[in-house]
Parts: sequence; structure tokens; C-alpha cells
Amino acid sequence: MGKLNWGMIGGGEGSQIGPAHRLAAGLDGAFDFVAGALDHRAEEGRAFGRRLGLAADRAYGDWREMLEGERGRADRVDLVTVATPNATHFEITRAFLEGGFHVLCEKPMTMTVSEGEEIVCLARETGRICAVNYGYSGYALVRQMRAMVAAGDLGRVRMVVAEFAHGHHADAGDADNPRVRWRYDPAQAGVSAQFADCGIHALHMASFVIGQEVERLSADTVSCIESRVLEDDAQVNLRFDGGAVGRLWTSSIALGRQHGLTLQVFGEKGGLRWAQEQPNQLYWMPLGGRLEVIERGGPGLSPEATRASRVTVGHAEGMPLAFGNIYADLAEAIRARAEGRAIDPAADLYPRAEDGLRSMAAVFAVAESGKAEGAWVEARPPMMR
Repeated sequence: MGKLNWGMIGGGEGSQIGPAHRLAAGLDGAFDFVAGALDHRAEEGRAFGRRLGLAADRAYGDWREMLEGERGRADRVDLVTVATPNATHFEITRAFLEGGFHVLCEKPMTMTVSEGEEIVCLARETGRICAVNYGYSGYALVRQMRAMVAAGDLGRVRMVVAEFAHGHHADAGDADNPRVRWRYDPAQAGVSAQFADCGIHALHMASFVIGQEVERLSADTVSCIESRVLEDDAQVNLRFDGGAVGRLWTSSIALGRQHGLTLQVFGEKGGLRWAQEQPNQLYWMPLGGRLEVIERGGPGLSPEATRASRVTVGHAEGMPLAFGNIYADLAEAIRARAEGRAIDPAADLYPRAEDGLRSMAAVFAVAESGKAEGAWVEARPPMMR
């Protein structure tokens, strides 16, 4: 197959996430950006699309127009990225799956568990890929961690400690800032704020690396800024289906923390530590040995990590490159399906609709446990119990 055609919904001018997706999708030359409905304001979206090089008839005014316009084309898009406000993800993703398109949806995939189950079932019924952009799992050394755990280097995993804490919403005077206010408004954000925004990234990364899914959890949630209805800090205890214990802290009031996504894994034979703000180094401590620093791009890495390393050793690795690995995985998966061949195992790592569903079940479980003063609750969606 030649280049794949790619389209985007949302991610318009001024968007935080749109440029990262456009950089990532074009990184390997696997996708051509050919269609988009980039703004909820039709004319602004069309104009921005044309400035980005889209043909006038494929710079659409809204997602419904894009669905109808692309559905009948011989050169229609092979993959659609949904990067719109959270509450619209379900409707748009469902419509494009039903239209026979592969979809990459920004997180959270849906706003409810039942919606998530519907998307999982629909993806299975249609045979279309539905991926969810837990893009931090695209970092090379995160994939190295996963490979080391799977290879048994750590032995049985005992404990995983995940954090995603920042201080960018710590100003109580920001209560009326529209870019902050909606995140703590149940009418717009749902049942959770900080855990649904950042905590699910940390939870997905923990599950991705250790190869286990959370079964039960106990959460302590709090609104440190008392005017907020939803939590701005959460501490969650986790029990995984493979026997591992988990601790997860997520916060938006942790002044001094910037991005704050870190992961530590402790096993019988060794421990690993990685931080997204220093993504080129993975710290490995074998039992009875000396602390080692594994460098991204260096020799002796796993095939998964080697494939995901984009720049030479010593140079900075960035978030769009990690997103680019998700797009590279999807390009391989789409081509493998079209050609009737097995997918390269080192590329079969993109987050699925099932991951989005598990995340949404965890969001509701955290909200339930937090209201029940930390009671242990079921964290699995009904269809996966």
C-alpha cells in the first residue's frame, strides 16, 4: 500500500492537542492529511483547513458533513482522529465506526461505561480499529519497561507506583477562568475532574507496562480548592488481576510539579523508574546489583523500544514523537489488515477501545469510592468481569 489518507475532527487553530496530532501523523510519511472538520465554527474550520493545505471540498464545516463527504469517496480517509471536547467523543466515534472508518479517539473515549461498552462492541462487530490516544505509551523507554517486565527481568511484579501531578490549577483565583472552570463542572466534565483528565493516563501506563488490569480500587478524593465540586487531587490504591499492588497519585494543585507523569515498577528481581519529563533515561536496579541508567537509542534495547526511538542517542525525545509511534502502530495495523497478513508484534501496541472502556470504569469507580470514604469497589466494566 502507498500512503494512507488521514482526517481530523477538532484540533483547530489555537488547539493544544491539534498540532501534536498533525506532527505525529506526518512523522513517518505514512499518512497524508487530506480531510478535516477542525472547528465547531464552520467557516473558521474551513478556512483553517485550507490554510493547512486541505482541498476546498475536504475542508468541512462539521463532522457530519465530513462523514457524508468522505463516505462515498474512492479515496476516502483510512483513519479519522477525533480531538473534540470530551462529551462529543462517543457520538462522533460511533458514527465513523458505523460508516466503516478506522478511528483514533482522544481520551476519554466516552463519558459513561455503557457508552464505552457500546463502542467496544461496535468495533468488534464492524472489524474497524478503534484506538484511544493514551499517547504517552508511545515513548520508547515506556515500551522498554513493558518488554523487560514481559521478559521476566523483574520477576513477579509486586508493586507499581504511578503519578501524574501538576500545579497548573492551584490558583483559587482562577475560578472563573473558562479554560479551568469547565474541568471541575460536573455538567461538562462528568463525575470526575483530575482523575478523568490525568489519572487515567497514569493508570493506563501502569497496566500497559506490567501487563495487568485493575480489578478493585480504593480512592481518597478531595477538592483542595473548596469552591470546586469535583476533585483536584486523588490518591488511589489498586489491586491488579495478576496480583500486583498499585499506588496512584494525581493532582492539579501540586505547585512545583510541571507535567509530573512518572512510573515505578518493583518486582522480585529488580525495579524500574521512568519520568516523562526526562524521557531519555530509564533507571534499572537489579536485585543485588548496581543502579543502571538505560539510555533511549542506546544498544541492547528491545525491538519495541528500538522501533520507537526516533532521534539519535543523547538528543531530546518529545511528546509528538511518542504520539508518532501510536500513528506508526496504526499505519502498520491498517496495512496488515488490508494485506491479510499478521501485524508486526513490535507495532501491535496501540491502545484499544477496550483500554478506553477500562479507563471509564475506573473513573466511575474512583468517584464512587471517594464518596464512600475510600471503600473498595469493583473497577472492571460489567462486560469484563
